[in-house]
Amino acid sequence: MIPNPSTCTIGTGAPQGCVLSPLLFSLYTNDCTSKDPSVKLLKFADDTTVIGLIRDGDESAYRQEVEQLSLWCSQNNLELNTLKTVEMTVDFRRKPPALPPLTIMNSTVAAVDSFKFLGTNISQDLKWDIHIDSIVKKKPQQRLYFLHQLKKFNPPQALMTQFYSTVIESVLCSSITVWFGAASKSDIRRLQRTVRTAERIIGVHLPNLQDLYISRVKKWAGNIIKDPSHPGHNL
Repeated sequence: MIPNPSTCTIGTGAPQGCVLSPLLFSLYTNDCTSKDPSVKLLKFADDTTVIGLIRDGDESAYRQEVEQLSLWCSQNNLELNTLKTVEMTVDFRRKPPALPPLTIMNSTVAAVDSFKFLGTNISQDLKWDIHIDSIVKKKPQQRLYFLHQLKKFNPPQALMTQFYSTVIESVLCSSITVWFGAASKSDIRRLQRTVRTAERIIGVHLPNLQDLYISRVKKWAGNIIKDPSHPGHNL
């Protein structure tokens, strides 16, 4: 214990990528929590997400928590960027009622059909077409080009397989435990074509996405079973 501690004001922030940033974020936002059990507050780095369960059309608890979050930010010298803030409603009723717009600091929050949450595109119908489109149309095809170029130097197959696992498979399997189980067969086939193309380039069998999904789900479930503090431990 430090005798006679004094307060020291630091005028600079932590550098980008600093190893202390996650710890400092957790300490700084520790008291930023939801008071209502029907509203969850998810914090990750500088992203904060409010999830509200609305029953019988009563949005009061959800809107109150959003107001409390805005107030907490104001009191702690943080500014909410309303231009980057969006609201998405998940409602599977045939004719969901129109909800009044959400406002933060007199600014209307944009209502969207989908948004990117920590790199994963989530749609209000909880289907994964948009997310898989973003995977197929961009990164894997671009990175297969580099695999082709690497092949020209005749490297060992083990090196090419490692390159595939690091640069291509990591993109295909990003958050795979979240979306693969609900993906359509046609979407899975689209993704699997990238794996087959890589197999032809390298000349070895590569694990298919189904097997990777199952192995990661088992590993994830095993970690939950071993962790008594996990919310799903007693399920």
